[in-house]
Amino acid sequence: MGQKTWAGAIGEVWRAAVRHKVISGLIALCVAGSLAGIALAGSASGASGQPAQPADVAAASFSLPVLGHSGQHVSLGQYSGRPLIVNFFASWCDPCKTETPLLAKFYRTEKGKVALVGLDENDVLGNAMSFTRADGVTYPVGWDPQFGIASAYGVNALPQTFFLDARHHIVDRIFGAVTLADLQKGIALATGKG
Repeated sequence: MGQKTWAGAIGEVWRAAVRHKVISGLIALCVAGSLAGIALAGSASGASGQPAQPADVAAASFSLPVLGHSGQHVSLGQYSGRPLIVNFFASWCDPCKTETPLLAKFYRTEKGKVALVGLDENDVLGNAMSFTRADGVTYPVGWDPQFGIASAYGVNALPQTFFLDARHHIVDRIFGAVTLADLQKGIALATGKG
């Protein structure tokens, strides 16, 4: 290898600077594109700042033994053609202890107008029975000790509540303890009145 001249060294520095600008430009373009994508996703949430409604996705089918009623089952198919609220909960879940009495009272006052199914997940049978009795639960509760149905719905924390329309497509999903306002909004969406 020969010695480099000043002109050759300056040329190398210039080429490196140009490469650096091109690479920096590409990185800047990728960052700008990512930020634009995030902004578009954020605008899909709507002006209220609420999360966007779930896509038109069919709810996963289920059939589970009814908690405390040997030989009986509760299934999605039993509610064919009817809107349905599906609530995932467990006796050990603190927010569930807040929402379950609300759901029980709501179901008693709306019985016949609204179909509601609770799915007790990853729980101990005795605790689940005591919990639902203490809170006056009269709606059907499916027993899912292996968390299988919750997994099919993408539930990774409890409680979560899904509102299904008459085609059993998910029209709303509540993370955490459901409120009366959540119930009213979800039912309006499920029945097409919202």
